[in-house]
Amino acid sequence: MQPPSRTIDSTQIAAHPGLLYFNKRYWGNPYRQPIREYSRRAFDHLDKIVSRAGVPLVVDAGCGTGESTLRLAAMYLDCLVIGADKSAARLRRQQMRNDIAHRDNTVFIRTNLVDFWRQLREAGWPVVYQYLLYPNPWPKPGQVKRRWHAHPVFSDLLALADGLEMRCNWAIYAEEFAHMASQLTGHAIRPEPYRPDQPLSPFERKYHLSGHKLFRCRVTVKSNLGKNHPLANYNQAGVSE
Repeated sequence: MQPPSRTIDSTQIAAHPGLLYFNKRYWGNPYRQPIREYSRRAFDHLDKIVSRAGVPLVVDAGCGTGESTLRLAAMYLDCLVIGADKSAARLRRQQMRNDIAHRDNTVFIRTNLVDFWRQLREAGWPVVYQYLLYPNPWPKPGQVKRRWHAHPVFSDLLALADGLEMRCNWAIYAEEFAHMASQLTGHAIRPEPYRPDQPLSPFERKYHLSGHKLFRCRVTVKSNLGKNHPLANYNQAGVSE
């Protein structure tokens, strides 16, 4: 039996006061770090797969071992679901070749997310939804710039898809993410307590079984989603408390 997971321990007891500074410093300025060569090569392979598929895309950012990607692929049968992670070790079970694995409506790519989000946005592909499941919270106050919502690439993360769902097990991270996403999109976004009917990822299963409080932030970037849109029933994966 797997031992219970420890809750996040941090001296930070509220949203980091430096978030507004990062807001003003980064947004509106393109992030100019060069794309890593391995990310570029893998994206070239992905480009061929996406072009042949000709269907909407769902992105599982930071997919780890790929369990969540496979579950999402079963939910979004009319989409191509892309699981992206930088760890070759975590993706090992997906039988990667040239940092890509493709079967059915699932693609796995080994890439750095800082590169991948910018490449996706530049490509302009039809990404209908993105999942960001249990990102590293970097809970020490001095680590705040490592959190995705305080990173220069955050605007690319938000802009590449019609919608986004971030899940985590730290209330402060959820509050910060919601605040920064609200500032950037102009929409009122609030974190929600969350209880999964069926955990999407190993981390979600571990935290849920350990009794952690789980949270999600849902962001709709584009508001013209009709009733026949692929995301119309995306909430079926869980229920709000």
